[in-house]
Amino acid sequence: MKPVRLPAAATLALPRWALFALGLLYILPGLIGREPWKNDDAASFGIMWTMAQGGWQDWLWPNIAGLPMPEEGPLAFWLGALSIKLFGWLLGDVLGARIVTIGIFAIGVLSVWYTAFNLGRRQDAQPLRLAFGGQPEPNDFGRTLADAAVLIYLGCLGLLNHSHLTTAETLQVSLLAFLLYRAVRYVELPSLRNAALIGLALGALTLTRGWLTPAALTLALFLCTRFLRLPALRVLRDLALALLLGALIGALWLLPAEWLQPYHSSPLTPWMEWNRAQLGLPNWHALRFFYRVGMWFFWPAWPFAAWAVYAWRRQHHVLHVVVPLSFVSMLVLLALCHADPEQGQLLPLLPPLAVMAAFGLLTMKRGAINAIDWFSVMVLSTCAAVFWLFWFAKLTGWPVQLAKNLLKLVPGFKPELDLAAFFVAACATAGWIALVHWRISRQPAVLWRAVVLSSGGLILLWVLIMTLFLPELNYSKSYANVARQIAAKLPAAPNCIETNVGAAQRASFAYYGGLPFSGMQDAHCDVLLLQDSVKVRDELEIQPQYRGKQWIKLWEGRRPSDNSERFRLYRRAD
Repeated sequence: MKPVRLPAAATLALPRWALFALGLLYILPGLIGREPWKNDDAASFGIMWTMAQGGWQDWLWPNIAGLPMPEEGPLAFWLGALSIKLFGWLLGDVLGARIVTIGIFAIGVLSVWYTAFNLGRRQDAQPLRLAFGGQPEPNDFGRTLADAAVLIYLGCLGLLNHSHLTTAETLQVSLLAFLLYRAVRYVELPSLRNAALIGLALGALTLTRGWLTPAALTLALFLCTRFLRLPALRVLRDLALALLLGALIGALWLLPAEWLQPYHSSPLTPWMEWNRAQLGLPNWHALRFFYRVGMWFFWPAWPFAAWAVYAWRRQHHVLHVVVPLSFVSMLVLLALCHADPEQGQLLPLLPPLAVMAAFGLLTMKRGAINAIDWFSVMVLSTCAAVFWLFWFAKLTGWPVQLAKNLLKLVPGFKPELDLAAFFVAACATAGWIALVHWRISRQPAVLWRAVVLSSGGLILLWVLIMTLFLPELNYSKSYANVARQIAAKLPAAPNCIETNVGAAQRASFAYYGGLPFSGMQDAHCDVLLLQDSVKVRDELEIQPQYRGKQWIKLWEGRRPSDNSERFRLYRRAD
């Protein structure tokens, strides 16, 4: 017997304007006004900016102002560079590159919605028929599940920061959501068209972050079809077509790069080495990382998803559990087999977990749903109040201890009132209060009521951070000021700059300071820029060729918020 008994009143769809408004509130803060920070965001922007400013060689050999970046793949950077060329003249290069991020986010959300909708309207997912009628129609039931899946997806803590970065991981998670949708459509109706669309997704994933994940998910899809007892020969033929098409899409970059040899070299060998390094044997370090980070990274999707597997355990061969679970299982195995785990490897798990979690909502008890709601109201409202209190303290100096604790993180920063940011934050807070009042006063019976407060509260906190505290975050995490200081101390017309700075720093210095770094080919530069730590002696950190009297120091500095990192500028002695 199916574990679901639901009246039609519980399947009212979330108003489209509300879902659209939540999406805009989610994605726009963090894109507008934020400088590239000291992480992969700045490095990825550097690759896009170099492509947009450079020639055909930079499009085939991804690099940051001459620093080779053969890892991952070029698709995300191609899209960002095209976005810079189309919108950079109007919005600036940084915001221009992020326009494509909005489209990528939309692809992921729509794919999650349509995946849950198609699974939810299937007969094997429908709730039990009530004795006197009144059960929901299949399409209404599917729409409600799809709304719930999107709310869970937007409410995942791990997606929040990564979805606002101009990185390959951001594109990968949306493409994987699209692949999940196409896999559902193929399992429902095996056809060459659906197989070709799966191949399109596999090829795009290969150009985004390598061939390992697409290959593993193809295997997961094949195992899924065997469990669902689809004709084996037809499935093998269709998946072979998908793999062939995916390989051809990947060859659109690899073959020209190998034939044309941009900068007299090819990215193929280092790219293949990076792919091979992504797979190893399961290890204790990866397992501990997965457990420690995954507990909050996948929240609130993982408890609902686990409950869905338990609740539907007696229903064999149901697509809404088998397909997402096969993807989750393979992606977990990949994460546990990585020698150097990081958060970006966990992102692909979010779309299938969100879809599974939506089906877990169906069988949750009213007491559990109410407990989740009250937890969300209490915790998220308290956090929002604390954010407002810190904002008031930084502007007025009261409470004194709060102002002191905040401003010591950004020494030298002078807070100012931004009326536009205050207005946006105030409107978002008013919207949260109205949402809580609606939930408490109306006591709605709709299915998605269990996650609307979690998602709405998380979006509120993100909006508050990206409006009330964005100037402090830019001051703390951006290298823009350091880049301008270095540019001011450069000698007149240097031929090039040798450096050991990291990818994020190099991208920021090239963009904000216009520093002429040495290119892909070795060059004898007359200026040297070193990055090191004040806690490590020079003879341990600086390479031998950069020591000695042949270099004359011109400048030394750092970001005010970093007490260990240091930059030094030298020119070669005549």
